[in-house]
Parts: sequence; C-alpha cells; structure tokens
Amino acid sequence: MDPNLAHTITMHPSPFNPNTNSRNGSSTPRSSHSHSHSPMPPHASALVAPPSRPRNMAASTAVEAVEAIELDHTIARHPSTHPDVESQNDRSRYRDSDPYNLSSAFKTPQQLDEIKANTSRKRDGPRTGTLKLKSRPNEVTDFYRNQNETIERLLKSVEEHRTEARQEAGEDHIRHQIAVWGSFLANIILSALQLFAAITSVSLSLFTTAADSVFDPFSNLTLILTHRAVKRVDANRFPSGKARLENVGNIAFCFLMGSVSLILIAFSIQELTTHKATDPTTNGFHLPSVIAVAIAFGTKFTLFLYCWGIKDKYSQVDILWQDHRNDLLINGFGILTSVGGSKLAWWIDPLGSIVLSVIIICIWTHTAFQEFKLLVGVAASVETQQLITYICVTHSPAIQGIDTVRVYHSGPRLIAEVDVVMDPDATLRDTHDVAEELQFKLEDLPDVERAYVHVDYETTHKPEHPFKKDL
Repeated sequence: MDPNLAHTITMHPSPFNPNTNSRNGSSTPRSSHSHSHSPMPPHASALVAPPSRPRNMAASTAVEAVEAIELDHTIARHPSTHPDVESQNDRSRYRDSDPYNLSSAFKTPQQLDEIKANTSRKRDGPRTGTLKLKSRPNEVTDFYRNQNETIERLLKSVEEHRTEARQEAGEDHIRHQIAVWGSFLANIILSALQLFAAITSVSLSLFTTAADSVFDPFSNLTLILTHRAVKRVDANRFPSGKARLENVGNIAFCFLMGSVSLILIAFSIQELTTHKATDPTTNGFHLPSVIAVAIAFGTKFTLFLYCWGIKDKYSQVDILWQDHRNDLLINGFGILTSVGGSKLAWWIDPLGSIVLSVIIICIWTHTAFQEFKLLVGVAASVETQQLITYICVTHSPAIQGIDTVRVYHSGPRLIAEVDVVMDPDATLRDTHDVAEELQFKLEDLPDVERAYVHVDYETTHKPEHPFKKDL
C-alpha cells in the first residue's frame, strides 16, 4: 500500500456532516472571501502562502515555504495575441473566492506548450544565458500542470468538494459492489480449485499458493463485516466512531498470513533436508493441477484490471486490488517452480515454496506497517494540509492569522487541529461564532472526521500540545 496515505480505507466521503454552516442568533455573518485579504500580484505561486505579515502575525505551519522557480519569463517572450476564453471563464468563476488572485497564475494549454518549447531550446541550445535548466521539458510542464491542479483545488468551495465526492461515490457504487462481491465469490471458487491442485500434485509450491488462496475469502469476509460495523455505530458507546476497526482487521489478517507462511517454510526446509539420494531426481508432473492454477491466475488478472479503475476511491477495493496483484505474483511463480520441480530438479519445488512464503511475509508485513501508521496518526498529505490552511486563512476577515495547522490520520479518516489568531478585544460571541463556523466548514470536507479550532490572540506563546508530556 502506498505510504501516501491519501489512499485510505474510505476514499469516498463517508459521513457528510449534516450541520448547517450557520448558527441561530449569530452576530458574525459569513463574509465574502473577496475582501478578506489583499490580492497577490499576478503569476503568484500555486503553493498558497499568505502575503508577508508583520512579525507579530502568524504563519501556517502546514505548508512549507518553497523558493519560487523563475521560469515565467519564458512566457513573456511569446505573448499570446488572442484572448483565452477558457482562462477568462476560470478567472470569472473564482472571482468572489480568490482574495489572493491565484487564478491569474493558471497556465493555459497554449502557455504550457510554449514553456515546453522554450525549455527544449534552452536545454538543447548553447548555454549563453544565466539560467541553467537541469530538468527536462516534461518535468517543467508537469510542474505547471500540478500548479494548475493545486490552484483549482484551493479555489473550490467546500460545497463543491462535497458535491464532487458524492458524485464519484454514486457513479462508482455499482462497480464497488461488483468488485467486493465478485472478488469474494471468485476467491471461494478459486480456493477450492487450488486446494485440488495442491492435493493432487503434492507440490509444496502449489500448497503455498493454495494456502494464500484459502485465506483470501476470509480476508474478503473480514473487510465486508468491518465495513458494515463501521456504518452501525452506537454514539454513546463509541463517541469517535469505529472507522479504525477496518485497520485492526487488516493488521490481524496480515499476521495470520505471515504465520501460515512460516509453517510452509518449515515444511519446505524439512523436505530439503530429508530428501534421500535414492529418491527420484524430479517430482511427478500433474497437468490438471497446473491448469487449475493457470485458471486462477487468469481470473486474478481479470479482477486486478477491474479493481484498478476505482482503487483510489475506495480503500476496501484498494486492499482487494493489492491482494489480486500479490496473487498474480504468487500463482505465476508457483506454476514455474512446480513445473521446474517436475521437469528439471526436485529441489526447485521446495525452494520455490520458501521463496514464495518469504515474498508473502514481506508483502503482508509492509501492509501491516502502513495500517499501523494510520492508527498511530501519520500526517495527512501536503495537498490536504494546503487546502485546510487556505480555507482557514480565507474563512473570515476576523481571522488575523494562522498559528498552527495539524492534519493527521485517526485510522482511515482525518483529524484537523487549527489555531487561529483573532482580535484580543473581540467579544466572546464573535470569536465563538467564527470558530464554530470554521469547524463546521472543515468537518464538511470529505474524509475529515473531526476538526478542532482553537482561538488565540497572539503567536509569541509556546506551542500548544507538546509532543512529550510529564505525567
């Protein structure tokens, strides 16, 4: 599983917060973003950092400052002679939610082509200028494409993020059900098929593939049951929900697979050490067993391709996709070592079983480690931290700065902790209403389970919540 743990157990927005973004009797109405801050100059960097503040103002800790890459002059040498309708539409779309004028930094497809052409000429031509580009043209254009995506993501409202997540979840719901239940039924049939192959051939390599296949239905059943348990929560008994139950189930299954692999390694070592010189130099070849495992390989390959398209939206499907990928390696290698033991030398079969078992242990240990990181509370992706920081900065003119932004995993979902700076002379009602409105807005984001907003009046104090506390 990728360490970029944006790909987590529920990539679709699990519970959408039903709370409204207003409060009865609120004395601080939500203001438009258009006058929250002064705009930045054109061609601003896409990594959103507020304009320079006085020393007594706060700066977000969620986004690291990055030195600007001075490549915009390549565009100035080839100015466009006709207006770009798409760019104008994008800028007008975000006119009321772009206080820093980030939309002016959008690069149109024509500008991206010009950047690529100019970068190629500078790379291939004589180095007479002061600018020396070490990156390839595609890397430069990829930087600006990523910048466009970042700007568009930041300028979207929370409601737009929720709507997109709902649409994706609705469009792929049927595919999600087919992937889950199709994998479950296929694994039941394939486990019986591979057990037949292992028993009839008496091949240790095929026994290893069969052991992995037999536990696949139990893995699917664990995912299905834990997914249902997460949806049925008693708020009095589990105030923070049961989303982390899926991580616990995955970790338990990882250790179970590792234990079975260790047993198979012990049997393989026994076979290598007890083989006698008078025994046959090769094992018996059993064609139906090879055909059975080949059928399992083809079925797993089909499921692998099917789950690939939606694995980044549903972590349940992502786990299944990883399982299908691992089974392709295990079944393919198992066929080779089993046939090699029956056609070339007997020791290829038990040695292949050892190699397969070690591969299984390594794969599932890596998966367990990633699940542990989610439970412990690994930091969210930089893109998520940027988005939450930008929402806080542009939420209200009453927010004078951002002291701290922390976004981390609590199981599959995210916890956001924000320290905002407000006027020390503001009333309790005003500060409370602004902070509560910001909390509701952050909790409306997909995958954000809970948000904590702390209001401060200065930034010279020690950081809150030290990492190490004395009991």
